[in-house]
Amino acid sequence: MVSVSGSMMQTAALLWHVSLLAPPGRKGIALGIVGLVRVLPIIILSLFGGVVADSRNRRPLMLATQSALTLMAAGLAYVTLSGRATLPLVYVFAALTAAATAFDAPARQALTPNLVPRADLPNAISLMTILFQVASVAGPSLAGIVIATRGVGFAYALNAVSFLAVLGAVAAMRNVPEPPVDERSPVTFRAAAEGLRFVFRAPLIRGSMFLDFFATFFASATTMLPIFVQDVLKVGPRAYGWLYAAPAVGALLAGLFMVGAVDKIERRGRVLFWSVAAFGLATVGFGVSRWFPLSYLFLALTGATDTVSMVLRNIIRQLSTPDSLRGRMTSVNMVFFMGGPQLGELEAGVVAQLFSAPVSVVTGGIGCVLAVGWIAARTPELRGYRRSEASPVVT
Repeated sequence: MVSVSGSMMQTAALLWHVSLLAPPGRKGIALGIVGLVRVLPIIILSLFGGVVADSRNRRPLMLATQSALTLMAAGLAYVTLSGRATLPLVYVFAALTAAATAFDAPARQALTPNLVPRADLPNAISLMTILFQVASVAGPSLAGIVIATRGVGFAYALNAVSFLAVLGAVAAMRNVPEPPVDERSPVTFRAAAEGLRFVFRAPLIRGSMFLDFFATFFASATTMLPIFVQDVLKVGPRAYGWLYAAPAVGALLAGLFMVGAVDKIERRGRVLFWSVAAFGLATVGFGVSRWFPLSYLFLALTGATDTVSMVLRNIIRQLSTPDSLRGRMTSVNMVFFMGGPQLGELEAGVVAQLFSAPVSVVTGGIGCVLAVGWIAARTPELRGYRRSEASPVVT
């Protein structure tokens, strides 16, 4: 939780930093390019990151990737605090961080089912979601305070220090199951393709990933937050921190609800689709709002609805994937889950540059709702998925 708080603080600080470094009149496209430089390493490397997570001990792999992320944060802090930061250099650090994440995320997510009994996995996923959202509240809120009082460089430095918490936690783990020797895949294109074949032959997993991609591609309100804060709502960096954390506040409340309710939701597919549609409508509401409290409320609603869908998506995928393919399934999901919002940031930046930030957000929310309807019509298996259908995967 400490480490993710630091990462969320850096994400918010980086967007603010880019908005300050951008040439006059080019703020929207400069923010959009952040998504582009993040998504390219993920698309190129994540499939191999999944193969590595399925063929190696995931615990030492996480130690290596987290150490790399620590160095990236420290480097970004150094160039910023020393006055050497430029827009291209910030983009380079964003890309390098994404490259390390392409190997870290599959190892991290594939490790979770090894730590708890299968029957407890739905609630474990709900608790992990709560942890993530608590950090998502704390990180951006702290970022707003730190940026206002000490500057963005200090926010990067705090993130570098925060990685010590997760490094210590992973190092303290004992008796973590390793992949059986006969199930370890060589790190090859063929092994990566095996993960792709598994995902696209499984309607539940395939449908949930397309839902991830298109919904997040069209609804990227947080990318435009610096413009809304500076030019639309006309408030300062502290308010920016609170607004950036608003989705996490809603997500935290929804996550607490899901811990007790997830095992009682029978028609999981239907709830999944409705929650993503509500996410799109809340995005539209934020785009048209010109009042800070109302903007905060709509952003909180995006977080709440996204958490409901996130928990259900993760449960469906984890219960439908054998452990020997879990890292590769996660890596394919990264292309959808992270590629959608990152490419969406570029799309949102271009539309904001051509028209305005509110137009970008409103049209994105409408696009999200339309995408939900299209995917629901195309994947009846996911739309009709029920809790009682969840069964052990034959490996």
